[in-house]
Amino acid sequence: MRPATAPLRLTDGQREILEKLAVARAAPHREVTRARALLLAGDGVATTAVAQAVGASPASVTAWRERFAAEGLANFGKVSAGRGRRPSISAEKVAAIVHATLRDRPPGETHWSCRTMARAQGVSPATVQRIWSARGLAPHRVKTFNQALDRTQPTLPMKKGRAGTMTHDYKRNGTTTLFAALDVLSGTVIGQCYPKHRNGEFLKFLRTIDRQVPRGLPVHMILDNYGTHKHPNVQAWLDKHPRFHLHFTPTSSSWLNLVERWFRNLTDKAIRRGVFKSVPELITAIEAYLQASNDDPRPFIWTATAEEILEKVRRGRVTLNSITT
Repeated sequence: MRPATAPLRLTDGQREILEKLAVARAAPHREVTRARALLLAGDGVATTAVAQAVGASPASVTAWRERFAAEGLANFGKVSAGRGRRPSISAEKVAAIVHATLRDRPPGETHWSCRTMARAQGVSPATVQRIWSARGLAPHRVKTFNQALDRTQPTLPMKKGRAGTMTHDYKRNGTTTLFAALDVLSGTVIGQCYPKHRNGEFLKFLRTIDRQVPRGLPVHMILDNYGTHKHPNVQAWLDKHPRFHLHFTPTSSSWLNLVERWFRNLTDKAIRRGVFKSVPELITAIEAYLQASNDDPRPFIWTATAEEILEKVRRGRVTLNSITT
């Protein structure tokens, strides 16, 4: 018969520390489990019984006892070399992500996001976020429309532990008007830049849409209630092109079309942090983003149901009535 395992020797100070760890809520689970196991071992409980009580294997309990007997509490919270979870991402891949974050840019954009970097490197966005957080990298942050803006001082690039910086003041070098038509089903965008937003420019944009949309398909366009879109010249052109159907949002109402969301992406990813010394430079950046967006189109999808929207409207009316009455 195998002799019973002798109780683990614990000093009063060691026992006090282990008792606190065994009930600590903020301590790592592995440390709490090991502390409970050592306390039971100190009370003379057999190794197999200790293993059952703490949900570990007898081999693990034996290893904990032996390590404690040799080192005490000196390295209690330290994972032994060769133990613990193996890294799922190679050091080479981590280095590639860090290098791309600091040195490269995604096509048509001024900085990386977790999703764009994840797609480029073939990893998950959560992996990119962990790598950035561990190294103090935050390419989406900057310290401090379409307009060609030039900063009064040179911008400082991002480095480990510091976000990219730029001055809050700038000088304007001109403006451009971007006409954009979003295909809500595919996520692709037809876009063109013009100096102004007049009926002549709008007619040029309509002709561009007419050339790019296959013949025979009706074209339904949702627009804001802007006078240029209702100009007699525009109406005359529409009369000759009956496949075009224009739908206007009510005056002073919020836009319901998703192109506004696309414009926000353009601003955040390609314009806001850019430096443009001339209008042509600004247009080049817009066109580069257009091309990159259409190379990998992603349609915007409503997540709220009609019932949820109507219920929110109902609650808003109830609140408004309670305030005004």
